[in-house]
Amino acid sequence: HKNSYKNIEIIIVENNSSSDEIFEYYRTLTQMHDNVRVLDYGKHEFNYSAINNYGVAHCNGEYVLLLNNDTEIINPDSIAEMLGLCMRDDVGATGAKLLYSDNTVQHAGVLIGIEGTAAHPFLRKQKDDCGFMMRAVLNYNYSAVTGACLMTKKSLFNEVGGLDENLKVAFNDIDYCLKLRKRNKLVVYNAFSLWYHYESVSRGYEDSIEKIRRFNNETAKFQKTWKQELSRDPYYNDNFKDDRYLFRV
Repeated sequence: HKNSYKNIEIIIVENNSSSDEIFEYYRTLTQMHDNVRVLDYGKHEFNYSAINNYGVAHCNGEYVLLLNNDTEIINPDSIAEMLGLCMRDDVGATGAKLLYSDNTVQHAGVLIGIEGTAAHPFLRKQKDDCGFMMRAVLNYNYSAVTGACLMTKKSLFNEVGGLDENLKVAFNDIDYCLKLRKRNKLVVYNAFSLWYHYESVSRGYEDSIEKIRRFNNETAKFQKTWKQELSRDPYYNDNFKDDRYLFRV
């Protein structure tokens, strides 16, 4: 009802849903829309990378938009905005501006190396806050964007082997973007592609002993793989402090 770009197929990868309501919703969707498909991933443990790889393997488009189930489009031209950048030969992936339900910023690009891993600039800033040098409201190159809403070329996705399935939940999106950067492709934040992201609404937070252990293991693997790249983000000035507050001296 909101999206203005119509040349799309929608693939829902079903994983471990249990309520009758959601399966009835799937039936209604596929009956009403001939461009919607539901793929049954099966009763496997949650692995964000594997689920997305499975979905991409079954899609027909030249471009793929990875999209979490806790997102909602705001700007009707959001998909067209991302596609316009992603079609450039020098661009490997594009990300969007994502807001929490209170209209503060959840994602406006990703900086790497901050406190050893990665961080979101302008986190919790108001939607229309310009940020440092207008970076929150204009398109900018970044080292990475979040996989919650990430568009990429299917050919590139296959070329780099998709998302790393050893990174089941954390850092698989950053890892993917860095693989594109190694191929001299740009990763671009699109400030005009606007969505809500109700972060962790369906999976919960990383707060159990098992989830914390898994997160720590994935953090160690990510840091080992990209040790050199994490030493300096080319899109973040060395004169700023390397901490979670970002863009301060």
